[in-house]
Amino acid sequence: MTAILLGIFIAVAILVFGRNLPWLQNFRWFLAIPVLLVFFLFSMVKIVSPGYVGVLILFGKIHGTITEGLHLVNPLVTMEIMSVRTQEIMERAEVPSQEGLNVGLEVSCLYHLLPQEAARVYQQIGPRYQEVVVKPQFRAAIRGVTVRHEARALYTSGRELVASEIFKDLSGDLKARGIMVESILLRRMQLPKAIEDAINAKLAADQEAQRMRFILDKEKLEADRKRIEAQGIQDFQRIVSLGISDHYLRWKGIEATEQLAKSNNAKIVIIGGRDGLPLILNTGPEGTQR
Repeated sequence: MTAILLGIFIAVAILVFGRNLPWLQNFRWFLAIPVLLVFFLFSMVKIVSPGYVGVLILFGKIHGTITEGLHLVNPLVTMEIMSVRTQEIMERAEVPSQEGLNVGLEVSCLYHLLPQEAARVYQQIGPRYQEVVVKPQFRAAIRGVTVRHEARALYTSGRELVASEIFKDLSGDLKARGIMVESILLRRMQLPKAIEDAINAKLAADQEAQRMRFILDKEKLEADRKRIEAQGIQDFQRIVSLGISDHYLRWKGIEATEQLAKSNNAKIVIIGGRDGLPLILNTGPEGTQR
């Protein structure tokens, strides 16, 4: 619309002032009409940058939207550009917990305008929808979540719980208005110092108790291992004492003597005992006395 008005103004100026210029009098119509056509065609071209949509308005009424790229539209249409890129708002607040304690939160919300809802959002809310809708709803969702939980629960199970509940409450409200919530990021949570110290002390005590339980379990396992090992040694000694007899030892002595006799190496064998066996293999009482 602005380009057309500018073209009309220039064309009229050429026609009016051209009458007083001798060299332009005969050509002013040939010059004014092309100028008007150029501005008319220029006003038909609308370019939308990536990440934006254009809301078309004709005589105060919404006539749809156009996406990114080059478009030819009614030259009388005006266009309002609205971003559909991901945007972020951050909120720092002191909000009450269920028992009335103030909890310090720093929360971010990532969201974007739904392209197909841009015309409705512009018509019902306007281009400043972040200040009009998103921020107030975000603050209300934060307060609504924290007031449902005790401060201790927020601190111990806190970040995932708070972020997920804020996302659930906020996404439902904003989606109905044409805005999509992508994620909620809980950057900081601060409890009153006395409560935080008490919780940290309890967590430290729980960790120490778990460590002591681990040590006790380890010692019990070590005691069981030693007991099983001792039982195995005892069983082995009993089996050996029952299974090795004097007859068996004499037989092994005879085998050793035979092996020595067959060997070609020079050797000295000390014979002793009543069985005439090598002294080291003598198991009789006479060998022991010697």
